[in-house]
Amino acid sequence: MDNGLTRRELLATGLAVGAVVTLPVGALASASVRGARTMEPKLVTVPQAIPEKVYTTERVGISRKTHDEHLKLWQGYANKTNEIRRALAELDTDPAKANQIYSAIRALKVDLTFAYEGYINHNVYFDTIGGQGGPATGPIADLIQEAYGSFDKWAVDFKATGIAGRGWAFLAYDHEEQRVFNYIGDAQNTFPIWNHTVVLALDVYEHAYYLDFQTARARYIDAYLQVIDWDAVNARLRAALR
Repeated sequence: MDNGLTRRELLATGLAVGAVVTLPVGALASASVRGARTMEPKLVTVPQAIPEKVYTTERVGISRKTHDEHLKLWQGYANKTNEIRRALAELDTDPAKANQIYSAIRALKVDLTFAYEGYINHNVYFDTIGGQGGPATGPIADLIQEAYGSFDKWAVDFKATGIAGRGWAFLAYDHEEQRVFNYIGDAQNTFPIWNHTVVLALDVYEHAYYLDFQTARARYIDAYLQVIDWDAVNARLRAALR
């Protein structure tokens, strides 16, 4: 029997003669793959502007110019996410062409994590600043109290985490333990913890503060703590708990 027939042709032939058609597993898989539709890429929305509330951070020294320049990087992560997803949709996924040293599928899938996580991290960053800052309010305040003993102790730990991180500090909710913790991120896609939701993201790459604070990262973090939007943080927490 010709194993090059499509599955539809094989089924039609079998039904026509009233016989059961049996093929090697590999032949069925090959026929299925040849007949499969190309995966449609799901594209992210490229941000066109910084949320207006974010510019209120000028009151603590984080300038409009810094945010406007930062937008270009945020857009870059979104555009590259879409570019990589389009490329993956058209990629020849023949396992014989995959390789852990270098292959197209490895390069694209590794770099997708950097681009997409960069996009997500900035979504959270710009969503959760531009508020009144100060002590946390709402459900997130209760979780911080439970995990750290007080808001002040949390803030000290978060600042230290931001100084120790090379790129990010995150407040994330652990769905397994039902508590929050401050995590370090050295790059867009480093140290992800499964089954967590990030509810607050602090960008500590120099592009986030150098125009305003030069190398004084600690002063930038002090300013940031004064403009956290706790309502937005709580909205993210509620969404995570649904």
